Amino acid sequence: MDPMSDFSRFPLTACGKERTVFRKGTGPAVVVIHEVPGISAEVLRFARKVADAGFTVFLPHLFGVLGKKTNEANRMRELAKLCVSREFHVLAENRSSPIADWLRALARHAFEETGGKGVGAVGMCVTGNFALTMTLDPWVVAPVMAHPSFPLPVTRKKAAALHVTPETIANARRRVEEEGLKVLGVRFTGDVLFCRAARFETLRRELGEGFEAFEVRGTASKLHPEPPHSVLTIGLVDKEGEPTRAAVDRVIGFLSERLH
Repeated sequence: MDPMSDFSRFPLTACGKERTVFRKGTGPAVVVIHEVPGISAEVLRFARKVADAGFTVFLPHLFGVLGKKTNEANRMRELAKLCVSREFHVLAENRSSPIADWLRALARHAFEETGGKGVGAVGMCVTGNFALTMTLDPWVVAPVMAHPSFPLPVTRKKAAALHVTPETIANARRRVEEEGLKVLGVRFTGDVLFCRAARFETLRRELGEGFEAFEVRGTASKLHPEPPHSVLTIGLVDKEGEPTRAAVDRVIGFLSERLH
């Protein structure tokens, strides 16, 4: 169990819901949104890398474990809970989950606290799409969609969908054209379960030059029971020269380009 003693914490109430937010670092704000099964040991490793690179990490606890290493049992248990949660609409194509509004409030809080050019947002897996929804607010200038998984790809149409509203797409296109907004997407090419190639094709089509795809071959993933999926966390081989390390480095480089 990671004690997370290097993080401070504070409660944030928004949209009628109070949640704990963990905070670490100094510099421009980056909201790191954890994946299933929660704020795992692997998510904490990534969050610390971002903080060490010169950013203030805001890490909200949305559900699940705190500080535990990921395993198949806790991933499947938490995913099952999300499927019946009122805050997560796991099959929605042209709308986002209600929890995205809470995350937008957190990004505003982070920007008001740290100032600067704006805020970064890194969503992962079940929260990957929320980084795009957060660009509805002008202070979110560095969105990263890491292996975005909603809507769950139970059909071909859903595999290509983005789990955002038409307003979000229209606003993102406007910001790409008028402000030079960039969106970074990260995925394994071998991800056949949650973030398939069709989703990134949709992002390329909708955002054009505003979308940068960093795709890593599935064989570069750290070996574990499930197919390649989580590039920045459980699939990370944290060694120089490894493609997954290059993906983490690109995310941090993208945040630096946009925020510093």
